[in-house]
Amino acid sequence: AIPSAYLREMKSRQALIEHFQKYLLLKEAEMEMIADKASYRKIKRRQMILQEGFACRHYFFVVDGCFRMYGVDEKGAEHNIQFAAENDWIADISSFHSQKSSNLFIEAIEASEIVQIEREDLYFLYQNVPKLDRIFKVIIENKFVELQNRVLQNISSTALQRYLNFLEQYPTLASRLPNIQIASYLGITPEFLSKIRKDLAEK
Repeated sequence: AIPSAYLREMKSRQALIEHFQKYLLLKEAEMEMIADKASYRKIKRRQMILQEGFACRHYFFVVDGCFRMYGVDEKGAEHNIQFAAENDWIADISSFHSQKSSNLFIEAIEASEIVQIEREDLYFLYQNVPKLDRIFKVIIENKFVELQNRVLQNISSTALQRYLNFLEQYPTLASRLPNIQIASYLGITPEFLSKIRKDLAEK
């Protein structure tokens, strides 16, 4: 019998290829090259895949589970910047490209499975699979748009609007994340978030 760990690894790499195929169709040789450079990891709940003070060396693709990227202010309060669940990417893009120390943490909120691509390997793939360069350009542009919208919302939207936008952006996560994590992302207290949820339920 084929070991289940091996099957999971193969399935995870397949999920990555299928994700790329949604953007541009890849040839067999291109798929093999990508699969060869992608490494599978099983991550425990609350395990860090990036810590402040270390350079971000990988792009992480979430096959199963959920992560948060957050920063810590001078008072020790945590501020969630991004979530990533199935079929999404997470990385400190600035640290990844500059190889300077990150100011952020990336932590698994649930037990998760990821496929990661190291910086040198990604650059190798950009050269040898030009389609991947184009695909990542779209992925990063989409993340940039998300971030722009989020900055705009923080300036001009009410807490209720921010919560409704969160539900739109992360439709599967509202029931999976603790209130404290969502509240940190929205910049409000968990108590205020509970009130918003209660008011919406009563409408």
